[in-house]
Amino acid sequence: MHTDPVSYVRNAIRSVPGWPKPGVTFRDITPVLQDPQSFRVLVDLFVYRYMRQRLDLVVGIDARGFILGSVLAYELNLGFVPVRKKGKLPYQTLAEDYTLEYGNATVEMHADAVKPGQRVLLIDDLIATGGTMLAAAKLLQRLGANVVEAAAIIDLPELGGSTSLKATGLPVFSVCSFSESDA
Repeated sequence: MHTDPVSYVRNAIRSVPGWPKPGVTFRDITPVLQDPQSFRVLVDLFVYRYMRQRLDLVVGIDARGFILGSVLAYELNLGFVPVRKKGKLPYQTLAEDYTLEYGNATVEMHADAVKPGQRVLLIDDLIATGGTMLAAAKLLQRLGANVVEAAAIIDLPELGGSTSLKATGLPVFSVCSFSESDA
């Protein structure tokens, strides 16, 4: 039986109830990455979406955004830029603080990672509260980049991240979404 590509990828995502804490269901992309067919379908969904857009770079967020972002950059014949957790980059950096449900965090990128006017795709595995992606977008904008879209494999709309990102004017794309009631 044929399944559409989005359902195929969504069905490969593992739900882990009670992790990292009771009441939370973790959406694990590891099974998608482990299976060559589902990984290819996932990558192809993004390649087909962006192959005709004029992009200069793919920017991936630490750490799972590196997996998809680097493959996508390769497939689109673009450069790849990492946005890292604080203290992981060896050269001159710019930093952006953001708030998490349980505290604060900081992301950084090299000060020379993008040039003013470059069109970039920002990518991560998941949009929850949107804090990390919003901080990364702010870093890119401080360097003069044009963030064409914020993209993710999974959106958790009940946590409000995609709504917060869209409220800033940033276009958002996700392959699939899960609510907390989804098994």
